[in-house]
Amino acid sequence: MTMNKTLAPVLFVSHGSPMLAVEPGPIGAALAKLGKHWEQVRGIVVVSPHWQTKTLKVGNHPQPETIHDFGGFPKELYTLRYPAPGSQALSRLVQSTLEKAGINSELDAAQGLDHGVWIPMLHLRPQADIPVVPISLPEDATPSFTLALGNALSTLRTQGIAVIGSGSMTHNFNEFRGTEVTQPQAYVTAFSSWVRSATQKRDLTKLLDYRTQAPHALRAHPTDEHFLPLFVALGASMNEDSIQVLETEIRYGMLSMESYVWDEG
Repeated sequence: MTMNKTLAPVLFVSHGSPMLAVEPGPIGAALAKLGKHWEQVRGIVVVSPHWQTKTLKVGNHPQPETIHDFGGFPKELYTLRYPAPGSQALSRLVQSTLEKAGINSELDAAQGLDHGVWIPMLHLRPQADIPVVPISLPEDATPSFTLALGNALSTLRTQGIAVIGSGSMTHNFNEFRGTEVTQPQAYVTAFSSWVRSATQKRDLTKLLDYRTQAPHALRAHPTDEHFLPLFVALGASMNEDSIQVLETEIRYGMLSMESYVWDEG
């Protein structure tokens, strides 16, 4: 899918586990293919559940560090770096854009790129040539708040700024049974299919109430944070956008990597 000349794209990506960095699989390949068409993107803002704060913050480091915020993984993961530049001008633009929408935020000059940001970016734009600005997820964030956050960020698309919500379609690591498990669990398939249908229909009412309406929602997401970035992407997308299901891969039987991209059709 090529980038539209008037609106930058919106992406919801399931980053799964840190192993995605060295085991790209189908989703990594899909991201690499997509990123080749992002030459006109001037900057990228990313909301990840791995930077949670009491109040909303916008990264403002000119050269954000690669954060290895995970433990117990192969040593090679800790040697990886994603040296994309930040953009203090873009950070200030994000803050002012949010302020105009009635959303208060603070600039954070120390924050780097957590693994929910840099690992999918590693496949999307391996050149690390586009400025990346992370945005935190408030600890008390709700689906309606993150939808409003995405809606506020949508105005940046006219300036060539892509919006990414990086989370996970399913995220219950209490059910992880090892890498040898390949058969998808039924609840993962059912939940992902329900979300896909509601997202393609843009049924925001159902999606906002996913905890009670989606099958196996509490099992798929014991806590909200990894699902909330989907609402950021939904808010940043528009009715006239076309939506593409980027990938429907399921890893370890319990981790759906399903991801979507929106672009003006």
